[in-house]
Amino acid sequence: MSKVLIVDDERDILDLLRMHLEHEGHEVAEAANGIDALKQAISGIPDLIVLDWMLPGLDGLNVFKRLRTDSRTRDIPVILLTAKAQQADRLTGLELGADDYLTKPFSPRELLLRVNAVLRRVKKVTTSSETKVGDYTLDRKNLALLVGAERYDLTSIEFKLLAAFMENPDVIHERGELLQGVWGYQDDTATRTLDTHIKRLREKLGSHGDRIVTVRGQGYGWKQ
Repeated sequence: MSKVLIVDDERDILDLLRMHLEHEGHEVAEAANGIDALKQAISGIPDLIVLDWMLPGLDGLNVFKRLRTDSRTRDIPVILLTAKAQQADRLTGLELGADDYLTKPFSPRELLLRVNAVLRRVKKVTTSSETKVGDYTLDRKNLALLVGAERYDLTSIEFKLLAAFMENPDVIHERGELLQGVWGYQDDTATRTLDTHIKRLREKLGSHGDRIVTVRGQGYGWKQ
């Protein structure tokens, strides 16, 4: 059983999601505003957060940014839920590091499928062994890259990208392959999101960031 925090200011939405998630065997907590959501995320550390974009006071995007800058909550996977269906809004959420994005109106069954898919990915990451490539060790339990005495803490998205590279070094990964493997997208509509995450990952790794190479017109790879 996983603990899911639902954050939405619509009582009907909270009741609907609680009913379906509990039916699937999940423990459910809920919040109707951003401040309460942050408090519950810190005190309860849920396994996943379903976060509405449009909240009274502190909106969902600002809640998400605060979650990602707090060491206690930065690795909690988040699914953004919003009435905004525009492509730009979808990409904004993904570029910030959201694990998935669903627009209203939505099917409760579709949300359940996405919740379970994200939870499976997180479980797979946290139960797998380490991966070593040369002097680099990918610590799956703690979502970190170790280089000698150096440690680089990663978000779940950054970790999945780096794992794709390091588990298949010297292989060029096409954009579509990475979008499907990391985000689960079948098309290239999130290409900018991929490029943004690669750029941030390189910056985070500092002098080691040049291990991630770009092959123009093809994709990305890991240079040993």
